Amino acid sequence: MVITSAISMVLSSKVAHYLDELTSKYVQTYGHLSRMNVRSVEQALAVRQMAIAKMQSPPDDAAYAERRKVYEAKGIEVGQEADAARKLINEIIDDVTTVSDDAILARIDSRIESVNKDTRRYLDEENERLFRIFESRDFEAMRTGLVRVDALRSDLNQKIDAIRSDMLREVRADAVVTMRNQQRTIFVSAIVTGLAAILGLVVSILVSTGITRPVRRLLDGTRAVEAGHLDGSISVTTRDEIGQLTGAFNRMVEQLRHNERVRETFGKYIDPRVVEGLINRPALTAADGQRRVMTVLFCDMKGFTSLSEGMTPQGLVKVMNHYLSTISGPIRSHRGIIDKYIGDAVMAYWGPPFTDDGDQARFACLAAIEMIEHIATFRMEIPELLGVRQVPSECDIRIGIATGEVLVGSIGSEFMMSYTVMGDAVNMASRLEAANKVYGSRSLVSKATAIAAGSEIEVREIDRLVLAGHAASQQVFEIMGRKDELSSEQILLRTRYAEGLAAYRARNWDEASIAFDAALKAVPGDGPAMTLAARVKSFRSNPPADGWDGAWRLDHK
Repeated sequence: MVITSAISMVLSSKVAHYLDELTSKYVQTYGHLSRMNVRSVEQALAVRQMAIAKMQSPPDDAAYAERRKVYEAKGIEVGQEADAARKLINEIIDDVTTVSDDAILARIDSRIESVNKDTRRYLDEENERLFRIFESRDFEAMRTGLVRVDALRSDLNQKIDAIRSDMLREVRADAVVTMRNQQRTIFVSAIVTGLAAILGLVVSILVSTGITRPVRRLLDGTRAVEAGHLDGSISVTTRDEIGQLTGAFNRMVEQLRHNERVRETFGKYIDPRVVEGLINRPALTAADGQRRVMTVLFCDMKGFTSLSEGMTPQGLVKVMNHYLSTISGPIRSHRGIIDKYIGDAVMAYWGPPFTDDGDQARFACLAAIEMIEHIATFRMEIPELLGVRQVPSECDIRIGIATGEVLVGSIGSEFMMSYTVMGDAVNMASRLEAANKVYGSRSLVSKATAIAAGSEIEVREIDRLVLAGHAASQQVFEIMGRKDELSSEQILLRTRYAEGLAAYRARNWDEASIAFDAALKAVPGDGPAMTLAARVKSFRSNPPADGWDGAWRLDHK
């Protein structure tokens, strides 16, 4: 490869020299000759303009003087272009490292010198006689003089054109030589590179034959691990570095098998994302904790006591496992973290680092909607699980969701830790779940949750509640369904219920009663409407005390 590089550098430098001569000398010489021709034409034009200035009446002496200066300047430029062309031609002739037709170039040089000296000398002399005629303003003599000058100028231009044509042939000939050298360089480089490649290939085959087989086994084992197959190992057949690498690979696979068993085991007791986070992100295991805005969900089964009566322990476990799987599926599919099961209740949460801040409330509410949809299917599946004909009709779920600041982190003792959330939002979600009993509803959410998820769900305000442990009242909303999916009856229910709630807070008991009755007519059996209608009827006979703000305490009887 060193020899190949050296040969390529020498040949490439030679080609580069040819290219430099072609572009900086041959082409430039042709350019000087072309500009020499152009400047000669411009000089002739200046003479014509001088004649026109003198033929005017009165003569335009200022224009005549200006065009005389142009004439003289162009004459100087013609000589400069000729000298520059001759200089480049002589440099080509003096360069013995390149192939050129020195005889032709020398003749071109002589012709340029002859044109620049002799022909232009006659032309300049004739122009001087013509300029004296311009001063006398002898128009007939001016015309005769212009004819002689044009003839000499035409002769000059023809000679320059002939020189340019010969120079152009030399440019093309040099380009052909340059291209031939370039092709030769490519060909030689290709041959030498091919020979070096063949030699290197032979040597590499001889060297790699002894290590290919164990490396190939390692590669196959790596691909198996990448595909998730951790049940194999590789036989160690050598004691060199490859054998040591094979042994290390087997130990690595054994450790991966152990870690996978840990993940699979704990993934059934703790959400797999929490397990993965605790393993891959040690910061999650820190006992300091962090304050974060999270969304917490509590779900409980309605009618669990009546459902479990008369069941065998085996049947109850089967039903409970199926129930928890049914309501856990929507939580997991909407990126929620199941924190714990408490009997028939479920606690879950959404938030960083598992869910983005802007999505947590929306995912929680959509999960709640899907859980309510799945509970109907669950009721129909229970008889098949237990081998009975029917189940109690009151089997249902109650859901509470709250969004707020909580303490999140690994919480517990020195013997056992749990990555969980604690705080007011957790308590509020639990109490909202319980508040469903009061209102006969299925899913209540806090105001913060309703606002954050408003773009995806339809809600209605149920009431203002004073929850246990709180002095101020909280607006509570019910999830009615997904955005733009409410039926006309549900829309009418929400409208009439809102009217009744406004009248109820204004102590207009008659208007409130009419509105709640209209809501029940739209959706018979609506729990919140029935609850508020009964409360209005009670307040008619026993009005609340003065200063009542329309809020309801959950512990109020």
